[in-house]
Amino acid sequence: MKHQGKRPEFKKPKKGTFGRVIKTLFQCYPVLVPVAVFCILFSAVAAVVPDFIIQKVIAVIEEYSKTGDWAGAYPKIIEYIVFIAILYAVALAVTVAHSQLMAYITQGFLSKLRIKMFKGMQVLPIRYFDTHKHGDIMSHYTNDIDTLRQLVSQSLPSLIRAGSVVIGVLFAMLYYSLWMTLVVIFGVILMMLVSKKAGGGSAKYFIRQQKSMGKAEGYIQEMMNGQKVIKVFNHEIECIDEFEKINEELCEDSRKAHSYANVLGPIIGNIGNILYVIMAVAGGLFIATGAKNISISGFAFSLSIVVPFLNMTKQFTGNVNQLSQQINSIVMGCAGADRIFSLMDEKEEEDDGYVTLVNAEIDEGGNVIETEKHTGKWAWKHPHGDGTVTYTPLKGDVEINDVTFGYVEDKVVLHNISVYAKPGQKVAFVGATGAGKTTITNLINRFYDVEDGKIRYDGINIQKIKKSDLRRSLGIVLQDTNLFSGTVMENIRYGNLDATDEECINAAILAGADDFITRLPKGYETELSNNGSNLSQGQRQLISIARAAVADPPVMILDEATSSIDTRTEAIVQRGMDRLMKGRTVFVIAHRLSTVKNSDVIMVMENGRIIERGDHNSLIEEKGKYHQLYTGAFELQ
Repeated sequence: MKHQGKRPEFKKPKKGTFGRVIKTLFQCYPVLVPVAVFCILFSAVAAVVPDFIIQKVIAVIEEYSKTGDWAGAYPKIIEYIVFIAILYAVALAVTVAHSQLMAYITQGFLSKLRIKMFKGMQVLPIRYFDTHKHGDIMSHYTNDIDTLRQLVSQSLPSLIRAGSVVIGVLFAMLYYSLWMTLVVIFGVILMMLVSKKAGGGSAKYFIRQQKSMGKAEGYIQEMMNGQKVIKVFNHEIECIDEFEKINEELCEDSRKAHSYANVLGPIIGNIGNILYVIMAVAGGLFIATGAKNISISGFAFSLSIVVPFLNMTKQFTGNVNQLSQQINSIVMGCAGADRIFSLMDEKEEEDDGYVTLVNAEIDEGGNVIETEKHTGKWAWKHPHGDGTVTYTPLKGDVEINDVTFGYVEDKVVLHNISVYAKPGQKVAFVGATGAGKTTITNLINRFYDVEDGKIRYDGINIQKIKKSDLRRSLGIVLQDTNLFSGTVMENIRYGNLDATDEECINAAILAGADDFITRLPKGYETELSNNGSNLSQGQRQLISIARAAVADPPVMILDEATSSIDTRTEAIVQRGMDRLMKGRTVFVIAHRLSTVKNSDVIMVMENGRIIERGDHNSLIEEKGKYHQLYTGAFELQ
């Protein structure tokens, strides 16, 4: 399949994203984060303080060199050296503690974010997954999380440390000499102008790189899922060509991002070296000419000022360089965080229902009594505004009254649909693809909500029923099967996690799946993987039907449940479905009319409207569209 997707647009992260990362970090670890920040600040102080000590050591040497009495200088010099050694030892211990803390904080923070994302994803409406590429969603958990990891574990600590050192060194330089500080500041301004000119486009391409990466992952996942189709139609070369185009976009965005970013280091580093030489020359000239120093310290120009000043110049320019390099990492991390937060901020599926499903018992007088124990009988618990509660037995009576619906505005899919399904009835929908058959079932289980009209379940408007309780009362078998990694037994039990092994086996027998399952290498304990790729399509569908059977719902929805099954297997499934639908309301969507012949009511749909309704015999007698379909005079498309 050829993708003509647009090139990812440049879009800056939302304002406040960086602040939100910091806020969320503090919320996750309100004690450990301040401790880690303290460790970073301590290491920054440890980087600045030695310059003061060096100045004092040189001042002592200058003082005692004039008198030649070195005996008095040694104790002071040793004292300063011991102080620096202790400072460095403590700084080393603090740095080790900080690195361990940041590893713990970073991984814990990302773990909590992944959990929040996954929890949020579980309550998103189906519409979100219908309109977003799954590979791009997966990219939130991989690429975006990784860029955020770099932001939290590397860029943020480096930013705090480098910023603290720059501020500390600036005050230290002002303390010793205003003139020399102004020379350094002039050089740094030059560095910033050059870095802005040389690396101004890197942020744009780092953001674009994230989007290109999500696009590439989405394409790879789609191609993995469609490998059989690709090979059947011999489209390997076309797929490779298309991926090369997508990969070239990613490569180009990444290359530009890193080329802009990588040029900054050498440029700023060399400007720093030039500034170092200028400072050495300027300091020598100040000393030689006896220039008057302006400083808080009151010191005159001397070697004790110039030598530590040169070291401070290196530190200042080096940390400014570090800050400039971290900007791109922070922008990229914020771009990843922005995508993560966008998923977390997606509006969850609305559910204003208040009618719930409860276990029930029926007393001798026919009254419904709520109970905690599982009785196999259910009732709708309906609280009212006056404080009273009524109970309605769950029967599976479904009424669809004058429903009009469209997935998007100005495009109506269903027009004034009315269907009445009494408990135990089998209602079938037939018609061409796009006629609106599956849309009706999407509305019954509230994957989407109706715009006009009403759907009632046992006389209750389904919009008053909590979605989780509504869906618990429905069993759905889709055309596309989804099996999970695990045993056959675990996949069947997915329909009812409280079901016993015996109940799962009985459900498999009911669905007609027991015969082939017992012939598997380990029977019900056979491991499945890759959506049950070691089973045939028909076998996967039978397990899917057994999963619905173990849930034992009063209403079953079969959406093309037998479309992928061969004729022989269809006969087995049909016998199982006949047993399964006994006493249940069943909605069937089918292309094979042989599967709907015994339905109580058959609805023939066309362009979102019901054009015929009746049982098989009455529709044949009408000699309308159903008669044409059944006799082959007209084929479903």
